[in-house]
This record gives sequence, C-alpha cells and structure tokens, in this order.
Amino acid sequence: MNHAPVRQRRLSLRRRLLIFLLIPMAILLMLDALLTYGVALTYANRVHDRDLSDDALMVQNMLSNGRLGDQLSPQARFLLEYDREGHSYFSVRSKHHGLLAGNGQLALPRNPLAAGDAPALYDTRLDRHALRAAAVVTSAPHDPTDSITITVAETLRDRRAQAREILLLSVVMQASLIACILSLVWFGVSRGLRVLDPLTARLAARSHELTPIDGNDVPQEIQPLTRTIDALFSRLRSMLALHDRFIADAAHQLRTPLTGLSLHVDRAIADPRPETVADALGHIRRLTHRAARTSSQLLALTRAQAAPLDHDEPRLLDLGKLIPEAVSQRVHDALRAGVDLGYEGSGKALHIVGDTSSMLDLLDNLIDNAVRYAGRGSVVTVNLHAEADGGVCLSVEDNGPGVPPELLPRLAERFFRAAGNGEEGSGLGLAIVQRIAERHHARVAYRLAEEHGLRVEVHFPPPTPTTSFPVV
Repeated sequence: MNHAPVRQRRLSLRRRLLIFLLIPMAILLMLDALLTYGVALTYANRVHDRDLSDDALMVQNMLSNGRLGDQLSPQARFLLEYDREGHSYFSVRSKHHGLLAGNGQLALPRNPLAAGDAPALYDTRLDRHALRAAAVVTSAPHDPTDSITITVAETLRDRRAQAREILLLSVVMQASLIACILSLVWFGVSRGLRVLDPLTARLAARSHELTPIDGNDVPQEIQPLTRTIDALFSRLRSMLALHDRFIADAAHQLRTPLTGLSLHVDRAIADPRPETVADALGHIRRLTHRAARTSSQLLALTRAQAAPLDHDEPRLLDLGKLIPEAVSQRVHDALRAGVDLGYEGSGKALHIVGDTSSMLDLLDNLIDNAVRYAGRGSVVTVNLHAEADGGVCLSVEDNGPGVPPELLPRLAERFFRAAGNGEEGSGLGLAIVQRIAERHHARVAYRLAEEHGLRVEVHFPPPTPTTSFPVV
C-alpha cells in the first residue's frame, strides 16, 4: 500500500515572532493578575477595617449617651445587625454583667484594651467562619468600676468579592491592551518584512548570475544571511571557473595528440605495408601516452586549484619519513631515463601541516620536471632540511641545461615550456607544484644552480603550536 508523503509545514517567521511575544505576555498577564488581586485585596481590607472601626466607635458613642441596661437601643441593634448578606456579628460584654447583647460568642483580642484606646483589629473564627473583628473598650455610664467591650466582626466574603471585581476590571482592560499590542506587532512585523521584497525581486529577476546580492537596501539583520549566500556564490563561481578552465585546457592540450592520432590512423589505412603500419603504430602509442599524461596533469592541476587546505582535514605530516620513501619509488623510473636520482636529508622528523596525496603529487611533478628537462646522463638531487624559523625546505636540483634567468618568473605559468632538450611535456608540472604549495601556505623559489641546471625550492611554514592535528 502506497502512502502519500506527508508535506512538512513550513516555518512562518510571523507566527514564530508572535509565539515568542504571546507566551511572555501571557505569563506577564498572569503575574500582573496575581499582583493586582493582592493589591485589590489589601485595598478592600483597609476600607472594611476602617468601616469596622467606625462601627465600633459609633456604638461606643451611642452607648455613652443612653442608659445601659440588658437591652441595646433599637438604633444600635439595627446598626450592628444589618447586613444584606447576613454575615455580620457583634457582641457587647460588661466586665461585671457578662454578655449584654450579641449574635455570637466572639473572641476578644489577645492584647488587653483599656478605655479610651483606639479600636483593635484582629482575625478570629466563629462557627468555622474566618472573621475580621474590631474591638473597643468604654466605661460604663453609671458605674465607673465597670467597663464595656464592644466587638464588631464580619466575614471576608465582601472583601474578596470587591477584590475580584477590581481584578476583573483590570484583567479585561489589560487583556484588551495586550490584544491591541499584538495586533500592532503583527502589523509592524508584516510591514517590516516587506523590506525583503526588493531583495526577493532582485533574486527572482536573475537567470544564471552568481554576482553578490548584498546591497544598501538589505537590512542590517539580514546581512549575515546575504553575506553567507555571497560567499556560497563566490565558491560556486570558483568551481565553475575551474570547470570551464579544465574544459578549455583539455580541449587545447588534447587537440594536438588527437589530431596526430587521426593522421597516423589514416596513413596506416592508406598504406597497409607492414613498415608503414608499424611506424604509424609507434606514433600512435607515443601520442596516446602523451594524451594520457596530459589528462592526468590536468586533473592534478584541477585538484590543486580546488578549495584551500583549511577546508579539508589537514594532518601533521613527517616529511623526513614521507619524502625518502617517495624518492626511492622513483629510482627505477630515473634509471630507465638515464638519470642519477639521489636524496639528501638529516634523517630527523620534519613536520608540516598538509595531506599526503598532495605532497606526493608535488614531489612527483618536481622529479618529472627535473628528469625530463635535465636529460640523460644528468644528476637530480632531492634535498630536505629544517629552516631556522622551524619550517621545512624541500628542494629538487638538477645539473641540466637550466633556463635563462629572465624566464625564471614564468616557470609557474600554465602550459609554459622553456627551451630544453626536445622532450615533450604539457607545461603543467611546475604550475601544479605552485598551486599545491599555495594550498599549504608554502612559498616556491626558482634558482639557477651553481654551475648549470635548475633548483626548485618549496619553503613550508612551521605548524601552529596551539593546533593539534592527526599525525601521519
């Protein structure tokens, strides 16, 4: 059973911004609601406490103006008992006569009160109800030795209801304000993102251009992205340039051997005599080797012109071990060419930062160049030694005919061939050496030998002490 692929929902920048703003605002609204409720409850407690104190003082004044018996005046009883919710309590106690009136056994404050003191406010409980009470003490009108304690109490329901009303009004107002802010943020984000429209239109209008897209109309916050894209375009341009150059170089270098192959094939077909066919096959073999050599050199040059060594995985190479082994593998080729190939070195470990394949390509091209142009009967010496700054110098010297001094700066040019002994070559060997050296941050120097011949030196920088690399 085939299932259709689930299409992943794309991330929306507007939605992401709103979520990042909405969640903190919701948390702030909750915290503000708690704070508002606490402030409103404190305010309601102050108002009700003041009312309780006023009620207790008013009853005190009414009692001091009338004759006190076992009954309160109708005005005082109405004042104390009236509450539309039915949650008010009072008590009037005489020091000598006990409870004179009241609708509950209210506890007295912990600290004793004296006549003339301000009303005392305290929390108490009655019938499992939490109460807020106010108590005041006054002298009995007709008995100076007696004192009367007036206690007025109420439940906390009205206080909490009043705090909730204040909270509700505040939350509605603040929620409306947050909704307005989010609407403004949505509008602002939508308008702000329109500054990307010119960049989008400029990119859409391009066909195959890889020119930089960063400009004066790009916002500052988007510049890191545009600079990254420009860096990617630059690498793509370099890769495409290498691709085009490789195709052009291949067409230029392979045209001659391919044309020669076609001519010798036609000659062998036109004249089938054995001696003619044998001569044509000899030329075909030589041209085939030349084409293969040119192709491999072009590929090596393309690899050398690729990304810098920093983009790969450089390793700590011991040239003191790598170079002698590589030279020994080329001795047989040098003997077949009639060249005496030797090596000079200290035998100590000499480290550089690089990769093995590039070093082998560099050495092969140096030896090939020396063997090819020095000619039969010449001597080629590979030398490796440490330098005073901690770097390493690799040199290949021959005693061949050498080159004129004015041509030394051109030896690293592609397809440049100095006049030599008539040996065929692609003119890419020293160009490959130059590119590999550049990838390793090394310097190539071309010098004339003391008597005659050419000496090519490659100066490698010392490894960075603070950087660790795998050792090869």
